Amino acid sequence: MLALVLRGFLLGLAIAAPVGPIGVLCIRRTLAQGRAIGFVSGLGAATADVIYGGIAAFGLTAISGLLVRHRAWLGVAGGLFLCYLGVRTLLARPAAEAASAEGRGFAGAYFSTLLLTLTNPMTILSFVAVFAGLGVGSAGNGYAAAAAIVLGVFLGSSAWWFLLSGGVSLVRDKFDARAMLWVNRASGAIILAFGAAALVSTIR
Repeated sequence: MLALVLRGFLLGLAIAAPVGPIGVLCIRRTLAQGRAIGFVSGLGAATADVIYGGIAAFGLTAISGLLVRHRAWLGVAGGLFLCYLGVRTLLARPAAEAASAEGRGFAGAYFSTLLLTLTNPMTILSFVAVFAGLGVGSAGNGYAAAAAIVLGVFLGSSAWWFLLSGGVSLVRDKFDARAMLWVNRASGAIILAFGAAALVSTIR
């Protein structure tokens, strides 16, 4: 199970890292209101990822019989999606504008980014494809495996927001668009590696 948590951790880290509107929002909150507000804002986004990731993972586990019968096609589809997501992230330019969300205090910062991230239901489709590519629901470990990966996703995503808010507060004068571009490139490479590994595992 520890290996599944670690896999989810790396995946959660890679998915959270691309600097989009939510990332820009957390960066700006960190610069304006401090590291703690920036981190709590990121936790809201991480919670939304876990909600959609949990729906995807446990939904896949519930139909594990169907997945086992079609695991080869699902593995290829999930691997290709991960490769596509990785390449797109590698080539993406950092968002120029922050997402629009008002939030006062820790509760406001948390719930504003939680609700803002939940308004993007395409996230659940992304998690379905990613988890299918990783074999969730067809590995024979059932709900325990799904829970381990979802836990790892939350820990990885939370770790990213902690590092981002802490890093921005330390180098606030040097954290510019170029730095965010390299964050996108690194996270894209990690996602692409997951996709390649899923494809190789399916082909074997």
